[in-house]
Amino acid sequence: MSDVAEPIPGIAQVRSTRPLLGYALYLLAATLFAINGTVSKALLLTGIDSTYLSQLRVTLAFLILFAFVAITRPRSLRIRRDEIGILLAYGVLGVAMTQYLYFLALETLPVGIALLIEFTAPIMVALWFHFGLRHPTPRIVWLGLFVALAGLAMVAEVWKGFTLDPMGVTAAFGAAAALAIFFLLGDAQVRRPEPRDAVSMTMWGFGAATLFWVIVKPWWLFPWGELAGTGYPLGADSSGVPIWMLVTSMVVLGTVVPFWLIVMSLHHIRASRASVIGMTEPLLATFIAWVALGEILAPVQVVGALVVLVGVYLAERYRQ
Repeated sequence: MSDVAEPIPGIAQVRSTRPLLGYALYLLAATLFAINGTVSKALLLTGIDSTYLSQLRVTLAFLILFAFVAITRPRSLRIRRDEIGILLAYGVLGVAMTQYLYFLALETLPVGIALLIEFTAPIMVALWFHFGLRHPTPRIVWLGLFVALAGLAMVAEVWKGFTLDPMGVTAAFGAAAALAIFFLLGDAQVRRPEPRDAVSMTMWGFGAATLFWVIVKPWWLFPWGELAGTGYPLGADSSGVPIWMLVTSMVVLGTVVPFWLIVMSLHHIRASRASVIGMTEPLLATFIAWVALGEILAPVQVVGALVVLVGVYLAERYRQ
């Protein structure tokens, strides 16, 4: 999944008397995702191509999740013939494309802005329900859309002639669209007569993404030598960190661990409440990137980010 702390389709939500624990777990997951934005940006700054970085992330995450599922729930490794198509689409469109387009956006956009644009995915889901499925849409969703667009205009500083890189913005909105597909296909899988559990569903999503990248970028062409270099997640003036360590952090602390934390948190709090905590991620990512990489946003852009999150929250309430 991408660096977006959103509720994962298919996770059973159980009422608990420990909601504070649930909020703490979810906030920790959002923080790890936010930190991972800076780690990923540092990796991209070393010159690693975004396609290879995407391939590394989904492949290593798949192997870890596969081992976990094989040990804890081996029956979930079985794939029924009727779910092959949806799992492939879920993995390629929802996982691989979200990862790749997000990394592509990071090459030219500040971490916080790339993540903020990707956070508009719930609005796209709401629009799909209205225009694609012809579901009635509450007025509050349209208000959310208007508020989010106003916030994005502030982030882009359109009165200055649009200060953001057009290709980066296009990639970020593409990542948002792919993330919306991730949500929609995940929900469709959950509603099947024999739904798959969230962990194995995500595992096979990463597996399909891994298969996709194996075809597009065969492993024998992978530039392994680039992993022997050094990255600077705390800025060029800081001590370097081996790239392989940054990759390990991206996969374990930036993917697998926060996913597990979200699974655990939703045993204590409802997804509709958890999503509010998840919206701290772009703000945390902006702060971390400012401290570590010196990515400074103008005050009006920070205000715009808050406005966007308000708009997304309104649409998110409808989705939940």
